[in-house]
Amino acid sequence: MASNNHFVDDKITLRELVLRLKFWIGYFISQWKLLFLAAFIGGALGAVASWIKKPVYHASTSFVLEESDTGGLGQMSGLASLVGVNLGPLGGSSGLFQGDNIMELYKSDNMLGKTLLSPFDDDQLLIDRFIDFNELTPKWEKKVDLSQLDFRIPRESFSIQQDSVVKVISKMIRERQLSVEKPNRKLTIIQVNVSSKDEKFAKVFNERLVENVNSFYFETKTKKTAENLQILQVQADSVRKILDDNLVQYASFSDRVPNANPLMQSGTVEGRKRQIDIQATSAIYAEVVKNLEIAKVNHRNNSPLIQLVDEARYPIPRSELKLSKGVVLGGLIAVFLVFILLYVRKIYELHVQPR
Repeated sequence: MASNNHFVDDKITLRELVLRLKFWIGYFISQWKLLFLAAFIGGALGAVASWIKKPVYHASTSFVLEESDTGGLGQMSGLASLVGVNLGPLGGSSGLFQGDNIMELYKSDNMLGKTLLSPFDDDQLLIDRFIDFNELTPKWEKKVDLSQLDFRIPRESFSIQQDSVVKVISKMIRERQLSVEKPNRKLTIIQVNVSSKDEKFAKVFNERLVENVNSFYFETKTKKTAENLQILQVQADSVRKILDDNLVQYASFSDRVPNANPLMQSGTVEGRKRQIDIQATSAIYAEVVKNLEIAKVNHRNNSPLIQLVDEARYPIPRSELKLSKGVVLGGLIAVFLVFILLYVRKIYELHVQPR
């Protein structure tokens, strides 16, 4: 019975709730001077922050990732195309750089490093521009003398310091300034965003990165078909040369023996041999040329693999902390913090501090 009474006593009635609310409202109103001072100081700090904080530019490029046929089905489609039959999309697409794979490729050290070492203009590389506007030379002077590093030399000749600098800056861009995403997970459109305080750097870096990944993607996806095409072209040229030689030799033989005597076996056999060589070489050449045409169709089907939709263009969209927004946010944050401090202090006085 006593436990039940204790349970009832622990309940907070509506009247007690109203009284507590009135107490806290009265308490905070009594501290209006402190809250007003906090709002004033916070607003002033917000105004200073909006003046100091530089705007951030956002360069964006979107593209469609084209899907290609798988190896065997691609050959069937190429063969059918030669006779005027369109088999349409067959089977699934290759997963080499689909979805998350190509998005990770954009964030790889290799692609970011290669882009940083691309030219920004006639006088600078992108990495030099990044070091300049971020003022990294004085910030990193205790660790490395950036002014003595020449990034224009071939990368194979880089020192450990140069490789380290490229890797660290690539990591900074990947974590703070680069985002690669799919605006809609159901579509194959991928968007590459580069954010920077330097408008020109954001645009040029975005363009160079897409260009480098595009080229790497193209070369990788077409590597096998390009090699096959090159081999077949060499074979076709070699067989054609042999066929031409056989034709020249047969023509020379015909000139030497215009009307071969059927009774003379040597002349008849040699002429027949020349004809067989020409027929065999012609058959081989026809087969190689057919395979060459199939290889050309497959190679065309594999490119282009990336089609740009939107590119970064001036003026680059930017985000900035405006003066009015800075004052309001600064004041609200300061008042909120003072509210918490006042509440904690009053709770301490009521329940902890000895009376």
